[in-house]
Amino acid sequence: MDAFVEEATEATPELVEAFSRLVPQLSSSSPPPTAEQLQEIVASPSTVVLVARLGGEGEQEGQGGDIVGTTTLVLFRIPTAMRAWIEDVVVDERARGAGVGEALTLAALERAADAGARTVDLTSRPSREAANRLYTRLGFELRETNVYRWTHPTT
Repeated sequence: MDAFVEEATEATPELVEAFSRLVPQLSSSSPPPTAEQLQEIVASPSTVVLVARLGGEGEQEGQGGDIVGTTTLVLFRIPTAMRAWIEDVVVDERARGAGVGEALTLAALERAADAGARTVDLTSRPSREAANRLYTRLGFELRETNVYRWTHPTT
């Protein structure tokens, strides 16, 4: 079966359910977004939420099976360029190995190029071996850089 990818444009009950099922497969420390948060994400001009479905020959966008994967493309202009980041690529464990991650990543790269981004960044934990192999196969290169993170102190 092939995976087909479409852009989510509103936080439908189906999308909220999909994120409730998929986010825990990506992160045990981050709760899935609420319907309101998800609507804010899909409505933002700086984010493109892509969803993947498994479907057969002849199926079209908006039709077919359940959402089996998602990613968010973040686009923003800075003084030196249009920047693009691929965030939160997650494929349902029941659909892994079917090309869903590749279809999502390629769709995000196409959208980024259409927006004028010359480069696209992403991060992936080293423990996500299959994902890292995919990104390398698609032409991503490991960068020699320091990534810093600031975390708000909790009270």
